[in-house]
Amino acid sequence: MYNKVLGRLVNAVLSIIGSLVLVFFIIYMMPGDPVLSMVDPSTATPEAIENMRVELGLDRPFYSQFADYFSQMIQGDFGQSRITSEPVLDKILMHLPATLALSLASILFSIIIGVGFGVLSAIYRNRWLDSVVRIIGLFGISMPTFWSGILLLLVFSVQLNWLPIMGSDGLATLVLPALALGFVGAGFIIRMVRSSMVEVLDEQFILMLRAKGLSERLVMYRHALRNALIPAITVIGLHIGELLAGTVVIETVFSRQGIGRIIADAIMSKDMPVIQGVIFFSAIVYVLVNLLVDLSYSVADPRIRRSAGTR
Repeated sequence: MYNKVLGRLVNAVLSIIGSLVLVFFIIYMMPGDPVLSMVDPSTATPEAIENMRVELGLDRPFYSQFADYFSQMIQGDFGQSRITSEPVLDKILMHLPATLALSLASILFSIIIGVGFGVLSAIYRNRWLDSVVRIIGLFGISMPTFWSGILLLLVFSVQLNWLPIMGSDGLATLVLPALALGFVGAGFIIRMVRSSMVEVLDEQFILMLRAKGLSERLVMYRHALRNALIPAITVIGLHIGELLAGTVVIETVFSRQGIGRIIADAIMSKDMPVIQGVIFFSAIVYVLVNLLVDLSYSVADPRIRRSAGTR
């Protein structure tokens, strides 16, 4: 068991280092001169532009720039914004609570709707309720987040005037973005839970438990659902890791000041340190979340823990 955990930790560290290298290489190969986005080319002299390039270290070769970048990132120094001169890490941490609240609310919605509807769809399979739930799941998977966000705004903010149309202050501004972002994950979870539950309900041990006289509720929620959770946990983990990417669109649509909005603004202004910092921070979160999900398998299914302990 401990060897498995250690192996997962080593893989997580290697993945983070790999993402660090990949992020720097992509940013380095992007076309355009970042210095020209920081000055007015019509007024700045060539000497001033070259001096700024030297000051930022952009005149040095690739390996020298990467060595400094790698050393700073390992020490937790994400650099400074080239537009506002604000430390990138401070900027990320300042806007992290808004994105974290949105992510937690959306994944909570996804789990409740996805697991609940998925179980109902499996229990009442091939009936009208099953068809309705499967259509809901199909809509969740098919509809882009920006489209569902705009629809929610038109209905609940413009037409009904129930909720604020934009902002990131208070619970009321969190409802619509969380629904728009969580609806996608709910669709995937519904389909995965239904498929897993249908497979488990056809197993022989379920028939044996029913023959022993166990109540249907106990069979469904203690035995069948627990055995069907492993694939669902995988989907939930992937969805959590993708939430930071999804917030870029949702926070732009709903004008929320979060990490997604930061990187959207940084891309428009070609603020490379901010882009690098946010992408690397998101990669760390993604790797750590998937590590926790991987380790949680043994909690959901004790058979995995026992099999790992015997190796």
